[in-house]
Amino acid sequence: MSTTIARRAADLDGHHITVSADDGVPIAVRTFGADDAPLTVVFVHGHCLRTESWSFLRDQLLRQWSTDTRMVFYDHRGHGASGVADPSTYTIDQLGHDLDAVLRAVVPTGPIVLVGHSMGAMVTLAYARLFPAAIGTRLVGVGLIAGAANGITEVGLGRLLNRRAVNSLQVAVLRAPRLMQASKRLTRRIFEPITREANMGTKRTNRRMIAVAATMMNDTPLLTMSSFLASLITFDETASLHRLSSIPALVLAGSADIVVPFAHSVVLASQLACSELVRLEGAGHGVHLERAEEVASSIVGLVDRVLTAMRGHGYATAS
Repeated sequence: MSTTIARRAADLDGHHITVSADDGVPIAVRTFGADDAPLTVVFVHGHCLRTESWSFLRDQLLRQWSTDTRMVFYDHRGHGASGVADPSTYTIDQLGHDLDAVLRAVVPTGPIVLVGHSMGAMVTLAYARLFPAAIGTRLVGVGLIAGAANGITEVGLGRLLNRRAVNSLQVAVLRAPRLMQASKRLTRRIFEPITREANMGTKRTNRRMIAVAATMMNDTPLLTMSSFLASLITFDETASLHRLSSIPALVLAGSADIVVPFAHSVVLASQLACSELVRLEGAGHGVHLERAEEVASSIVGLVDRVLTAMRGHGYATAS
């Protein structure tokens, strides 16, 4: 394959890299843009999703950004093309350390913006607590999409979760994985309409987007899905939110999100001094899938604010 053809292929599908987490788990990474770009935006996906969940948004951003802005996408452990691991490591804090491993390997220097969706937004908040020295030096902006700082079991579909039920599910999956996986396949037709409504909101949505979301969730191993639930229901980063008040932030969610209701975003934005709160009417939990153009516009705005702040603090940026 010639260099020109290889470059064009990378422009379309990205450069595929495998990064080793600190405990040896392989993490699948895909990058777009120049390695020496002055700014890198790293996208952190949600529970039971993977890199492809950003595909519609990525296409929008590729149309608007030159190679001056690099994009990095990766699959969490147990998701997509990344490796599986011991279920005891399926926690938000571990994902924060995995994110650090990806950054050390793929973006060793230069400023970064983190954009997380749902559980990915939680990972972003956990990363800020685990690596506070990065804030304002390496980490210069955050985008929190359909995220929450705590209390996901208090409103929305999360009210159906409790520690006892989650523990029972985890035990059942560990003891009879084949039976549970078969049960998942049998109930798929029952839950697909619920999944579609929860993720896609109230407006008519492109069938391709629905198919992409459903496929990703159905392909996620049941052990992965169940093992992260305990960490999700106990998640609480309210005490560390103040750390991010010094950098530009985007807090965005759909008004029809019944998984992580918009009220969570209101709370997040109220505690981040430099945040912009965006509410997309009628959008569901998969707001970055169904309203990719509008979400992309908001992320472009976030990066513009970040670049302005960087210039104000004397960072060298491309003109």
